[in-house]
Amino acid sequence: MSSGKQELKKLQKIVDRVAAYRKTMTALSDAALKNKTDEFRQRLHEGETLDDLLPEAFAVVRETGRRVLGMEHFPTQMIGGVVLHQGRIAQMRTGEGKTLVATLPAYLNALTGQGVHVVTVNDYLAKRDADQMGQIHRFLGLTVGTVLGGMSSAQRRAAYSCDITYVTNSELGFDYLRDNMAMRKDQMVQRGFHYCIIDEVDSVLIDDARTPLIISGGSVRPSRLYEACDTLARRMTRGEDLKEFSKLDMMSGAQQEETGDFIVIEKEKQVFLTEAGVRRVEKFFRVENIADLENIELQHHMNLALRANYLLARDRDYVVKDGEVLIVDALTGRIMPGRRYSEGLHQAIEAKERVRIHKENRTVASVTYQSFFNKYRKKAGMTGTGQTEEKEFAEVYGMDIVQIPTFRPVQRIDREDLVFRTKAEKLEAVCRDVLASREQKRPVLVGTVSVSDSEELSRLFAERGIHHHVLNAKYHDREAAIVAEAGRRGAVTIATNMAGRGTDIKLDDAARKAGGLLVIGTERYDSRRVDDQLRGRSGRQGDPGESRFYLSLEDSLLRLYGGKNPAALFDALDVPAGEGLTHGSLTRAINRAQQRIVSDQFAQRRKLIGYDRVMNEQREAVYAHRLRVLETTDIHAMITALLRLTVEDAVEAASAGKSERERRSLTVQMFSRMLTPGAMAACETCGDEEFPDRLTDALIDRYNCIESAFGDPILMRERERELLLKTVDRHWMEHMDDLEHLRQGVRLVSYAQRDPLEAYQIDAFRLFEEMKRSIRYDTALAMLSIGQMKVRP
Repeated sequence: MSSGKQELKKLQKIVDRVAAYRKTMTALSDAALKNKTDEFRQRLHEGETLDDLLPEAFAVVRETGRRVLGMEHFPTQMIGGVVLHQGRIAQMRTGEGKTLVATLPAYLNALTGQGVHVVTVNDYLAKRDADQMGQIHRFLGLTVGTVLGGMSSAQRRAAYSCDITYVTNSELGFDYLRDNMAMRKDQMVQRGFHYCIIDEVDSVLIDDARTPLIISGGSVRPSRLYEACDTLARRMTRGEDLKEFSKLDMMSGAQQEETGDFIVIEKEKQVFLTEAGVRRVEKFFRVENIADLENIELQHHMNLALRANYLLARDRDYVVKDGEVLIVDALTGRIMPGRRYSEGLHQAIEAKERVRIHKENRTVASVTYQSFFNKYRKKAGMTGTGQTEEKEFAEVYGMDIVQIPTFRPVQRIDREDLVFRTKAEKLEAVCRDVLASREQKRPVLVGTVSVSDSEELSRLFAERGIHHHVLNAKYHDREAAIVAEAGRRGAVTIATNMAGRGTDIKLDDAARKAGGLLVIGTERYDSRRVDDQLRGRSGRQGDPGESRFYLSLEDSLLRLYGGKNPAALFDALDVPAGEGLTHGSLTRAINRAQQRIVSDQFAQRRKLIGYDRVMNEQREAVYAHRLRVLETTDIHAMITALLRLTVEDAVEAASAGKSERERRSLTVQMFSRMLTPGAMAACETCGDEEFPDRLTDALIDRYNCIESAFGDPILMRERERELLLKTVDRHWMEHMDDLEHLRQGVRLVSYAQRDPLEAYQIDAFRLFEEMKRSIRYDTALAMLSIGQMKVRP
């Protein structure tokens, strides 16, 4: 991470040049300040670069912010703006005004007229930032748009056509996929990927990047099997957890006795049937052997039912609202609209929750955030907690991190973790300390890891008469109002980590005098970044504040990764019941666990990136072809070229024939549905050298005849375009399924001493070439059958 004095010195020199314009800018009238935009655009047209304009353009934005918002950029915010313009990541502490920082490079880069995307993590922030920060850009004559969930295509197109567009990462990605499913050019809403500024860049490019964006179509799958497996899963008995095997255990051939019907391995988020469980499933479904290939679907559904019932928890991993199962993002605490678990898991949860079971989805279009954001010519990001992922940012996205100094010294006190034996003792201590803080009229923010934990704590607070607000995925529509109250004297707020990103809790004077915001974490997250985000709600811009995490040995992180027997430490130190313990060994165990989890997750993502690159190259080729079809004005020439390639494919495919005559006969037969008997006979009797050209000419003649008979050339072009696109989309959807099956099965080649990724690349290329040939042939067949179809009015 770049944070050295030399780096900051270079950046400071640029900022000093910005500062030199201060008097000049303050002396300008509003009209003269606004006219600077046209002047900058003219200078760009005459050959100056954005770097040349930067000092003066930043000074214009700073002065506009002072006049319009009463907010003037600090020197440290100017440094952040320069870093963002350079296509890097600016790491700035919470409360340092990242939203205002983005106005600087957004204005500068929007001068090109190619569009700037300011990417946020939710609709609330996108609208808030566009409404507030957009005032600066509108004053300067730029257009500002916002893309929100539920908007029509026309509204989205208008927003993307603006100079600066505020949009969430998911809306941006899904619009990209939908554009590449469009059947007409005027249905597309986006206009290219010039420059983006990603707020909370680690959340978007690291956390959200674990799951690809998928647009699905329904495929019929009976729901009775989901319900039957769920019924049995509820009746089954969970076996005792298996202990971790040491190397000595494995060398000695030690075995563990299985108990119950199934075993859950929480660390790996897996569940499997024991021998007793297998027998019970076979008896329930009356099958002889569940491992038989004919029972593979039953085996899959039974596993899904067990995962739904014993690995995924309501109000932690998902919520049920209005009869719908909605996934909750584990790292942000927010509902993920439009997202569904794949491979039937979502249906298994619907069966568990007794709501309507939807059809199992089939992938129609898909893209990973890694592939999508690397489409931008330049991208930048802002975060308060990116340093732990520096290596991944560099390897995957080609972005480095620059640590921006704070404008005022940080006053927050971060206290060591306080660990209790049980969850009940921990929560009792939280209640006790919140009551004490309320007596001091000090605002408190209590962070929980799940909706259910926030509701449990809310009940405990209510029983003790502690007035409070709750912010979680169930009450996200009240987020702005709750956050606005959270920094007031004596306010108590319980929140999932929805309050950890993009929210700014402002203190009133009485709250500052009482010691500032006290942040209490009730459990550590898998990632230290998320812990730091929660701490960072306190102590903004030099405010006083304090943070502390209250943990218990029953928390999943300590339970799964806390070592062999952390409870022994309590006994050794004779810690009384109900009291907490602060100890270096526990803190080190937690830190090691978080580092291990983060490292494992990156290793997993890195492994998948190689496979994703193959898919992305093929996706780009398919989408580029679709765009050519949508944009071309001479689709007749495109069809003619396609027919020639189809003949070449056919001749090559028939080359296995024993003689030239047999090869020719096989080739002609492939086109028997497209040619008249006379044309077929002419092709079969011509000379060997002229055969491919004669066959191609016959197909083109047939095509021209159909076109003449069609009558309406404009309608003919529309029908051709539609057939081309539908054929491509159908084969691409099937190809995506093939690639997923290939990726799942290619792991087996490692047993044959072959590199799985290399094997995947070879087979994926072969499948892609086969797909292209199939697209050409099916398109030719469809085109030459148009005359047999009913012509639409």
